[in-house]
Amino acid sequence: MEQSNKPHRKVKEKNTAKKKLHTQGHNAKAFAVSAPGKMAKTMLRSSDVRERKLHVPMVDRTPEEDPPPVIVAVVGPPGTGKTTLIKSLIRRMTKSTLNDINGPITVVSGKRRRLTFIECPADDLNAMIDISKIADLVLLMMDGNFGFEMETMEFLNLAQHHGMPRVLGVATHLDLFKSQSTLRASKKRLKHRFWTEVYQGAKLFYLSGVINGRYPDREILNLSRFISVMKFRPLKWRNEHPYLLADRVTDLTHPELIEKEGKQVDRKIALYGYLHGTPLSSVPGARVHIAGVGDFSVAQVEKLPDPCPTPYFQQKIDDYEREKMKEEGTSSTAATTTRRRKRLENKDKLIYAPMSDVGGVLMDKDVVYINVGNKNEGQSFVPGEEKGEGEKLVTNLQMVDKSIAERFDGVGLQLFSNSTELKAVNDNDEDADDIESDIEDEDIIEGEDQGRKSLRRPKMYGKSVQDDDDDIDNLPSDEEVEEGKPEMVDIDFGSGLPDNEKLNYATDSEFELSDNEESWAKNTANKLNGQISRKKKWDIGRLIYMDNISPNEVIKRWRGESNGDEDSDIEDEDAEDADFFKKKNDSATAAQNYDTDLEKFVPYFQTFDKLVQKWNDCKALKGRFVGVPTMKESENAEDNEDELMEENEDGEVFGDFEDLEEAENNGNEEESSKDDEGNESDDSFADFEEEEKKDLTTEQERELNAAKKEKLRLQFEMEEGENFKEDDPDNEYDTWYELQKAKIAKQLDINNAVYEEMTPEQRQTIEGYKAGSYVRIVFNDVPMEFIENFDPQVPVVIGGLLPTELKFGIVNARLRRHRWHKKILKTNDPLVLSLGWRRFQTLPVYTTSDSRTRTRMLKYTPEHSFCTASFYGPLCSPNTPFCGIQIVANSDTTGSFRIAATGIVEEIDASVEIVKKLKLVGFPYKIFKNTAFIKDMFSSAMEVARFEGAQIKTVSGIRGEIKRALSSPDGCYRAAFEDKILMSDIVVLRTWYPVTVKKFYNPVTSLLLQNKKEWKGLRLTGQIRAAKAIETPTNNDSSYKKVQRVERHFNGLKVPKSIQKDLPFKSQIHQMKPQKKKTYMQKRAVVLGGEEKKVRSMMQKVLTVSKAKDEKRKAKKSDQRKERLKRLAKVEEEKSQKDKEKKKDYFSKHGKKRTMDGDDMSGSQKKRK
Repeated sequence: MEQSNKPHRKVKEKNTAKKKLHTQGHNAKAFAVSAPGKMAKTMLRSSDVRERKLHVPMVDRTPEEDPPPVIVAVVGPPGTGKTTLIKSLIRRMTKSTLNDINGPITVVSGKRRRLTFIECPADDLNAMIDISKIADLVLLMMDGNFGFEMETMEFLNLAQHHGMPRVLGVATHLDLFKSQSTLRASKKRLKHRFWTEVYQGAKLFYLSGVINGRYPDREILNLSRFISVMKFRPLKWRNEHPYLLADRVTDLTHPELIEKEGKQVDRKIALYGYLHGTPLSSVPGARVHIAGVGDFSVAQVEKLPDPCPTPYFQQKIDDYEREKMKEEGTSSTAATTTRRRKRLENKDKLIYAPMSDVGGVLMDKDVVYINVGNKNEGQSFVPGEEKGEGEKLVTNLQMVDKSIAERFDGVGLQLFSNSTELKAVNDNDEDADDIESDIEDEDIIEGEDQGRKSLRRPKMYGKSVQDDDDDIDNLPSDEEVEEGKPEMVDIDFGSGLPDNEKLNYATDSEFELSDNEESWAKNTANKLNGQISRKKKWDIGRLIYMDNISPNEVIKRWRGESNGDEDSDIEDEDAEDADFFKKKNDSATAAQNYDTDLEKFVPYFQTFDKLVQKWNDCKALKGRFVGVPTMKESENAEDNEDELMEENEDGEVFGDFEDLEEAENNGNEEESSKDDEGNESDDSFADFEEEEKKDLTTEQERELNAAKKEKLRLQFEMEEGENFKEDDPDNEYDTWYELQKAKIAKQLDINNAVYEEMTPEQRQTIEGYKAGSYVRIVFNDVPMEFIENFDPQVPVVIGGLLPTELKFGIVNARLRRHRWHKKILKTNDPLVLSLGWRRFQTLPVYTTSDSRTRTRMLKYTPEHSFCTASFYGPLCSPNTPFCGIQIVANSDTTGSFRIAATGIVEEIDASVEIVKKLKLVGFPYKIFKNTAFIKDMFSSAMEVARFEGAQIKTVSGIRGEIKRALSSPDGCYRAAFEDKILMSDIVVLRTWYPVTVKKFYNPVTSLLLQNKKEWKGLRLTGQIRAAKAIETPTNNDSSYKKVQRVERHFNGLKVPKSIQKDLPFKSQIHQMKPQKKKTYMQKRAVVLGGEEKKVRSMMQKVLTVSKAKDEKRKAKKSDQRKERLKRLAKVEEEKSQKDKEKKKDYFSKHGKKRTMDGDDMSGSQKKRK
């Protein structure tokens, strides 16, 4: 019996890498370089690959401890499965099923990573622009059965010019392929086309079919794992601006205001979301831009608890609370260590989607919808058997057994956790100054003074203490406060009260003071009163450098144990130090006459005579100011010092400035005679570099200057890294790239170290709200259309504005028409630009530079090259890329590529002079020898005066110059030419006319429309006429006519005979005279004979018959040709009719790929979705 299966085939021997090394009988790696050229190429290639991986070093401002969620945008044409993909990913990550996808959806995908999914509307170009500016990762959906579509290519070009986020391709509908070979070929074609648009090797995922409304779990698992481990580089624009993707919108406008003024009133709204990019300023009034609405000032910013925290951040909070409980001793049991798990637990798989139906609850403006499920799923709202968050809310409301009044009956107010609960107050006394309190404390210790039993209203001038608590918090410390009376606030603390109750108002504030803080309360009250003196606290940094006191005395003064006399002396000295910076009074009565009310305040000044007596010499004032010292002043500084000290009434000149080298100078008095008392002025310091140069020769000075320049050059190279030397042994880093990264890391460490020393309030004031914070931003005076026409499916992006971006001016940019856009662009045609966070319509002027001498206007953009565009709009930093679009509304699109131009900002707030060509035409009406009078070029003598001396030229090439205007007729002038011109010549003046850029700025407010896809801005006149069916008015001068030129007859050239004689033989003019006698041929007469005449007539008849036969033959052929064309047309029509019937039968059986009308959706499309 023969063997039925295939016989065993011998395995072929493979050439492994080890065998290849020994092909020539020896190991190739064991010897020297055998192919130097090949090795050099390999080294070059490896270095190129290594350098391509490097990027420009950039500071990553994303916080490491709690980074913001990664924004994942799902983009694609309609019908490609975007919603299905988001549902599948959310089901995979959170085990939650969503029915409606509205707005951003934030989920926890890892220990330290969150993802925010946002679906980009397929046919909304404005939403595509906004998504391309904020997306960290783009899932680019494409129909594998159909291929790339226009929306895909448009979004890729938008993303490339707004920072180019990470892009992952996702091909769907691959289950429609019946043949595996066709599927493989389609995958390969899609992959290479995708690589062309993104980059070589870009990742492309393939999703086959839809099972139970979701994609297969294994394919979704691979995609989610790839997303969870991706790394993201900081992009330049996002790394310089704060921005936020709003996931919740609330209308805070008071209902009474809407009822009183109607729905048309501007609204007060609050937007919620995670901050991204740089920190958002905490100062109220910061300017931001809401894409699609406009620029607004932030009324209020509030940081809220994170609704979707990461497990890592939650663990940090738990550890902090556990350590705090340990310190307080409240935890009796030992702290248990939680088991570290690699995978997320179910409780950590959080989801936050306020606009979607998470848990069966859907929030829509001021209405909350609860999904109760289908009828066949059993009873709803059963306590303990709730099916979602919505049913839990309803059952909790049903279990309420007390009304609101009963639940709050007897409840008091407790300000602090360890304070007494305040009950209701009985107002028995009508006097507002004394309010009796009914507060009783059960823990009162007998014999202890509990202070006042009532609050007293103090007598105030200016602001009250209650209204100015922030000022009390920010009062300076005891060392910083100088003695004196405050000017604005005067509070009477002690009128009519015992001594032990004088300070109770200050201590009975909202601050719970401990025993150690009693002194602080007293000092605060003393500062407010301004009349109680205090002891001087010494600075140990100054005491240790004073050589006139002993070390024991230093310690005593630092501890506050010094004698009162010494303290008073030192305090007098400190007071004298600062006398120059204070306003002094001659008597105490003068100071008492000052009124604290600024309206009644009369300033007090010394008389002129007293000032002359006090400052009788300018030398007394000269030492108090810092100036440039001179050599003479430095030489005479020691002699003038004693004189200045005697004339100065206030004692020391530099009160607080101490010479820290005083002891050293006193020990070496023989070597130096300077700094006798350590109080020399700045004028006494000599210029030591000049002194050194005096003793040096010219050569030595040059060497010294060269050494300084070399030092500065090396320092500059080290800082800038232009000439980084890898072979330098002093270098710590191998490459310039590592050096720059080390600099950035060092600066970040310095910044973080400084921030960590601050309190959280100080850090928030200086730094702002960090990225990753979940904030609530309130805006006032927002147009009511934003709330009334709000659509949760359209993203709301808030972008922070830098100070430069708040200004408007002329922007010069380098622009090029997109190669896929069909039409060229015209100057002053409206163009919608996406520049920065803004989308606005403007009127650009396209220009070019003529040899850098002038900026000439172009009527149209060049075909394949860049030009300069000048437009009016918000200023943006140079090198900022932008895109230009002509048509935004979907109703006006023609199916072609919509991105009209791309460019980059080169110069901002520029004052450029743009000119265009201007040709003025005139005609001569009087001609003299080389002078002519020209008309019809100007209309007045003033215009002629403006162009006196200008160069003119005739069409025949004769050059000339404008001389002077004629008195009459008006507008004519006299011109001189290099040769005599003719009356038929046309005179042309070529000049330049200035062009101004029109200041037109029209922001795209698409979010204020009910239909977000139909925003229409400024239209051209032709578009308006076409929309209203108005005929274009015709101008006779502008219509094209047949040019009729009269043929000119020029006179012959007449050369005088005297000149003809002198001409050479070749140049002589040969003229032939007409012959007067008739020639033989003219004289001869031709007469036909009889036979010849018969032959000629016979031939004429034959030719006539032949022509008639040819005409009949041609007519017959033309008729046959017409019949044949009719027959072919009939066959072609029958064929096309059969093709239509075949297509109709095919599509009725198999269904179309996509239905253009949403109402007539076929069953196959529903199945695919």
